[in-house]
Amino acid sequence: MPTMTEGGVLFARYAFPPNELGYCGPADARVLLRHAASSVGRTVPAMASDEVERRARKFEGAWVYLELIAAAGEIADPIDPRVVEAYWVGNELLDALDPAALTAELRRRFAGQLVGPAADRWERMRPGDATAHHGFHVLTVYPWCALLPVRSRAALAVLESCRIRWGTVARVDGDRLAVRSRPLTWNGTRLGLGDEREESVRWRDAGWALAGTLEPGEVVACHWDWACDRLTPEQAEQLAERTAHQLEAFGAP
Repeated sequence: MPTMTEGGVLFARYAFPPNELGYCGPADARVLLRHAASSVGRTVPAMASDEVERRARKFEGAWVYLELIAAAGEIADPIDPRVVEAYWVGNELLDALDPAALTAELRRRFAGQLVGPAADRWERMRPGDATAHHGFHVLTVYPWCALLPVRSRAALAVLESCRIRWGTVARVDGDRLAVRSRPLTWNGTRLGLGDEREESVRWRDAGWALAGTLEPGEVVACHWDWACDRLTPEQAEQLAERTAHQLEAFGAP
């Protein structure tokens, strides 16, 4: 029976929430849910690694970064767990990419998205702002970031859901969790993080869970309406640092 690599499991956990909503990736999103769940106690056949890669390639935004991170780290497999962690959460592999070379490659890959206000933001980017992290894609490439000045409430809600955010489980309410986390804020010119508040996210749907059973006090990563992964203290620190970098870069003159 084929088995899914650890990197494939990790990719499925973070990629399923937007895939479920139809924002990116191939059809039949629950395939990712089932196979992520197979790593946390479900007894279903896991996807073969080539099937993971086939699906991952259809996430046009994420796959670009996975390829670039893997190449810079001299890692053959873009679904290697170190590469997947670097993109969604952050690790030292991100520091191997030259920001200028990364910016040039991303301009080429995402040329169709960099128009209007989004193009203006790229023109103002400082050396070192670009990084192959999901937070960079959300706050620089993603078209909603350019809409903050004119559709601030809607844009802020989308950016908050799309970014990978970290929080502490306060309680379990059936299939949902109350998670304490710091939300994005917008003051008209800058993005920041507000005071900690509780948000409600799913951890399980019809018995399927992305990260297994979660308990109060655990630190989790949230993506859209899901708690999709447990975070170690080191991973939570990485995610906080990478997020802070992108928030500072967003407000740069």
